[in-house]
This record gives sequence, C-alpha cells and structure tokens, in this order.
Amino acid sequence: MNKHIFKNIITLTASATLLSSLACNAPIIVNADDTSLALGPVTPKDTIYQIITDRFSDGNIDNNIPTGFNKELFDGSGKDLKLYQGGDWQGIINKIPYLKEMGITAVWISAPYENRDTEILDYQKDGRVDKWTSFHGYHVRNYYATNKHFGTLNEFKALRDALHENGIKLVIDFVTNHTSRYQNPTANFKAEDGKLYAPDKTDSGKYAIDSEGNPYDFNKDGITENLIADPNNDTKGWFHHEGDRAGDDSRWAFRNKELGSLADFSQENKEVVSFLEGATNYWVGMGIDGLRHDATLHMNPAFVKGLKDNVAEKTTISHFGEYFIGRPDPKYGDYIYFPKQTGVNNLDFEMYRSLTSTFGDFSKSMKDFGEMLQYTQKDYEYENQAVTFIDNHDVTRFGFVQREPKVYNAGLAALLTSRGTPNIYYGTEQYVQPTDASDVSGRVFMDKNSSFNTNTTAYKLIRAISDLRKDNDAIAYGETNVMYSDTDVIVFERKFYDDIVLVAINRRPDQSYTISNVHTNLQNGKYTDHLNGLLNGSEATVSNGVIANLELSGGEVNIWSYKDTSTKAPKIGDVVSTMGRAGNTVYIYGKDFENASSVKFGDVETPILENTGTKIKVQVPTEAVPGYNKITVSSLSGTSNQFDYNVLSGDQTQVVFHVKADTNVGENIYVVGNIPELGDWNPDKCSEAFLNPKHPEWYLPVSVPAGKEIKFKFIKKDASGKVIWEEGIADRSVVSSDDSAGVIDTPIYNWGQ
Repeated sequence: MNKHIFKNIITLTASATLLSSLACNAPIIVNADDTSLALGPVTPKDTIYQIITDRFSDGNIDNNIPTGFNKELFDGSGKDLKLYQGGDWQGIINKIPYLKEMGITAVWISAPYENRDTEILDYQKDGRVDKWTSFHGYHVRNYYATNKHFGTLNEFKALRDALHENGIKLVIDFVTNHTSRYQNPTANFKAEDGKLYAPDKTDSGKYAIDSEGNPYDFNKDGITENLIADPNNDTKGWFHHEGDRAGDDSRWAFRNKELGSLADFSQENKEVVSFLEGATNYWVGMGIDGLRHDATLHMNPAFVKGLKDNVAEKTTISHFGEYFIGRPDPKYGDYIYFPKQTGVNNLDFEMYRSLTSTFGDFSKSMKDFGEMLQYTQKDYEYENQAVTFIDNHDVTRFGFVQREPKVYNAGLAALLTSRGTPNIYYGTEQYVQPTDASDVSGRVFMDKNSSFNTNTTAYKLIRAISDLRKDNDAIAYGETNVMYSDTDVIVFERKFYDDIVLVAINRRPDQSYTISNVHTNLQNGKYTDHLNGLLNGSEATVSNGVIANLELSGGEVNIWSYKDTSTKAPKIGDVVSTMGRAGNTVYIYGKDFENASSVKFGDVETPILENTGTKIKVQVPTEAVPGYNKITVSSLSGTSNQFDYNVLSGDQTQVVFHVKADTNVGENIYVVGNIPELGDWNPDKCSEAFLNPKHPEWYLPVSVPAGKEIKFKFIKKDASGKVIWEEGIADRSVVSSDDSAGVIDTPIYNWGQ
C-alpha cells in the first residue's frame, strides 16, 4: 500500500514479414505522433529486462560495419569488449520468444540514436593505448538519426511493433546530460569531439528524414547534417565548461562539472532546453513506453522536471533515471528527494548496494537487508516505482561477486519479491561470470557467451515470480513487513489489503535453520511453495496466524501466496505518473475497479475515460487545486485509499534565482514564494538548498509555471531546521518566461536589501 496465458511465441517468419512490409519507400513524417502505439507505462506489475543492444544478439550482419565506419573498431568475437560486437534490433526481435518465455514484460534498450563513431584513445602510463568505441550509446552525435550499428528507423519500429504484439513494453535509454568526450584527459586534455549535429529542416520546419529514417540533403548544399554545437568552439554557451569533477563532491560539481570529460550540457540555456525537449519528444513520438534517463545525479533537477512535464503534455509514459549513490552516501537525502522533486523515479542503488553486500560478499547480514526494506519503504515517496536491480551495465556483474548457485538464486529471489519494479540485466539469467570486477568485463556479447538456455534455474525463477507479480497484487503494490531476520535468514511479507505473499530465504548454502513461531497475515491453512520446490521450498501450515516450525535447508527459498478474490471497495496500488498539470493523462492501477463510478483529485471529480477493472484512465481536471491532491476511486462498495498526486501550477519553465548572502557554518539559502512550486510561503515546502560555488553568491534554477508573476523571498535554514526570513523588504517578484523552454535569470539580489 502506498503513502500516497500468453501467446505461444512470435515466429521469425512473422518478424521477417514485418520488416519486409516496413521497408517500403513511403515517406516518413518525422514529427508524426505514434504515441497511440504505446502499450502504456511500465508499472510494478512488470519485470524489465535490460539489453545493451550491441551486446545481445546479431540479427543482421549487414549493419556490423556501416558505410564509412573503421572496420578495425568492430570485433564480433566477444573478446575485445571495448569494440562493437554486432548486436542489433533484429537480434532482439529474433529473441522475443526467449524473453517472453522468461516472463519479461518490458525491455530497456540502449539509446537508439546516432553516437560518435570514431575511435576513442586512452593513453596509459605504461605506454599502452586503449582503443574504445561508443557501443553503449552514451555519446550522442545526432538525436535525429539512428545508430546504424543497430538498424534503420524502420527496423526500430519493427522492434517496437514486435515487442508490443507480444505484450512487451519498450523503454529506451536517453541522454540529455552530455554529448561525447570533447577533450582527452589522457593526452593533456587535447581537443577531441563532443560535437552535436541535426538534419536539415524542410520548409515546414520539420527535419529532413528519408523513408529509412536517414537525414537527407534538403537544401542541396552537399551535406545531410548541420553542426548545432561544438564544445571546443562554444559560441552559444551550450556547455558548462567547468572541467572534470574529480574529487569535488558538492552538489554544484555533480550538476555542472564534467563526467569523464564528456561535454556537459548547460541545461539553463533556453536553446539547449528547447533542443533537448524536441529531441526527446521525437523518440517518445515513436510509441515507446518509457524513458530511462542517464546520469540524473549530474543534471539540473529543474530541467529534468520541465523535460518530463513537456513530454507529459503529449503522452504519459514511465520515467526513471540513474541517480548513482553508494551505501551509505551523504547524497542519500537528495537521492530520495529527486523523484518527488522531478516526477522521475530512481534506479534503486540503495537496494542494489544492500543486495550485493547481503547476497554477494556477505559483508552485511540478512537483518540489515530487512532494515533497508523497512527504511526505504518509509523514505521513498513512491517505493514500488523505484526500479530495482542486482547488477547492471555500470556495476560489477553479480556473477562475479557471487559464484555459488544457491546464494545467487536466493539473491535473485530477494530482488524479484521485494518492493519496486525489478530489472534483470541481460545474461543474469545465464549466470554470466566475467573475468574481472569491471563494468566493461560484464558487458559480454551474449551470442558468444551464452546459448540462451531456457532451462537454467535462474531463468525459471524469473518466470515463476514474474507470473506471481502479475497475479498477486501484494508483490506489485504491497507494503513490506519483516516477520523474522537474523544473520543468514529473513522472512518478510508483502501485503496489499488481503492479498499476501510470504517469503522465507536462507542465504547460507551449507547450513540449515529452524525458526519457531513465525507470524504471518496468511489465512489459516496449508500453502504450497509457489516455486514448486525450484529452490528446495516446501509446504507451510498456518494456524492462528503462526507457522509453528519453519525449517529451511541450505539456500532454500519459499514463497507462499494468498489472493483475495472477494469484491470489495476499490483499492489503488499505483498511479502513473505522480506529477502533472491539467489535461495530462493519468493511469490508476489497483483492484476492484469494475464498478467504479467516480475518480476525484481532492474534491474535484474527473471523468473516467477507460476502465479495465484493474486500470483506470483519467485526465487531471482543470479545476484541481495546484499542489498535492489525494486521488480516490469510488464505487457502490465504498471509496478507495488515497494516493498522492502533485498537480503543477502550469507549463513548467525555469527561473534561476540569485542572491548574495553571508551565512554561518551549516546555514543554507532557500527560496519560498506564493506558488506551490515554491511552497506557498511554507518554509517546510520551499525549494532545495541553493548552490554556492563562489561564496557569498548563491543561485538555484527552479521549475515554475510559465508566464506568471511570482512573489518570493529568500530564507536561511541551519542544520537544525531553524528558519531566518529576509526582513525589512517587500516581497520580491519575477515574471517567468511564457515559453516552456524559456529561462529567466533574476538579478543578483543582496540579502535583506
């Protein structure tokens, strides 16, 4: 509860037919809206599978070495993992039966657009020269052209359609933090690349794209693309130019300095904001179901909120991002605030750190894992929307950390039954064991590393719990209660009203335990293990809410489930999205919606546009009061629980507030004002702390409604929360830009003057 069967397989013949039909020469209208083709947002009912496109499967050898590409930068053997290997969109299409049989309901693929395609050289101290490529998709060159190593735009659409026909949602990686490396830190920061291009524009203002999705020479000047920005000749201020972050751990450095010399976008420049919003909507318009935002730790939250708001004006999809933290981490407070601040949820690094220390190197106990489940449930605003994982492309493979199969399976079961929306990194189901702990070593080429075996225990485990996640709302929406934990054993319960799932895990592969008098909310009776003994589980007997003796053999995992089938009042499990403005589409997920008669935002009713019994589609009503609203669903059987939804005051734009103020140690500057985005004069709901790279000057970009006169004042807060207001002055005011991509800078005010 929040604060707030299948088709058999898709045949390769059908895939080939689809590709053939899409290969016609009909013109593509680049800005056409295909959002109606989306399946809908990713939800906690889904199990995501993350694919590094180049590293999954080679379905079309003809795109391995595109025209003009240096063939020495292609490997294909799976040995030199710094080079391209050949995976592409057709390869994913070919493996849809494998994904579907595993229970996967969403895939997250590499960024689909064109990346820097020249060699990246790192000069080592011992004289070696490492040669890299941008196979991963994080070095954008042109947002409006596809990555030719992956396929054409028509092949991307074929992938989308093939996935959707099989009930699998499509999430794409997307980078708006940076372009590519613009200077080489291993060669005295010599100028390198980082350039950004876009196609010609037609007379109607649309980009000139041919039927294969390739830019073409519309204006007949001999080139098919135009240089938009160059960090080594940045005449329009598109990049920050603050140097590599190195050891600077300030919030300002994370957001403004460079990540490995990647050219860092100035997201406070209205031209940059407009361009990035347009590029994002171009791909959202292809009918995708979600965006995974790269490097959100390093981005201006006001920009992220505005970008998400701009997308939501057209369609409602899932948004989650990479806010990279350790455990413990001084950034934890900012990390848990980011989803509430922006509407973009997090990849759950707190969960990842706990899983790998509990089931990986055993440096933490099962009791610690249980405590993490409890405090994150309290700390996270929308805990079941956090995307959880046990490994991914930026961290060490779990198969390197833990090579004992029983423990590996137990860790995977813990991931899949815990709160959040689980993400499986490609190959985790095949027990991939890289040669070292580096993230690069873990980015294996599946075609060469695996036989795509559908009989591994991990593969079967993912399928079994994916099925349970879809069937029992306790896994998707339930609160977590730890019923028992010690060094090696945990018993926890997921509960969504009367739907119950009880999970018991012994991580120690060579030792048995007996636990007495385990309390549970399961009804009295006998319960078979949902996994049917896959991880050595067995039957449990519940009497008066207690399992008298729970015996767990080495590495044993039990999952016992109870699903309430009676019809009662509606119950809200999740809402997507959790932030928006009047007219935005909102999906409400839960149970017992069949006879729903009304949906309200606070006291304001909104029409029900669609109702499947477990999903309701509505729009944010125009009369909804800006700020946090309680969504409720009512029927003749009663009114549901409440779910928090943040109604924005309008189209979001940026104001960069500036003030010069002397402060004492531990004090920070904030802004509070007369709009919900600034707390409605409530200092407890004010902005985040200002940035302070050059004391005593402070500044902060803030997302505010467009075209509005905003009254505000600056305040100081100390470490204890004590508030000091500006005194002796009238309310300050600023008029925000009426352009959604606009940015207004205030003068540099003097505190109290």
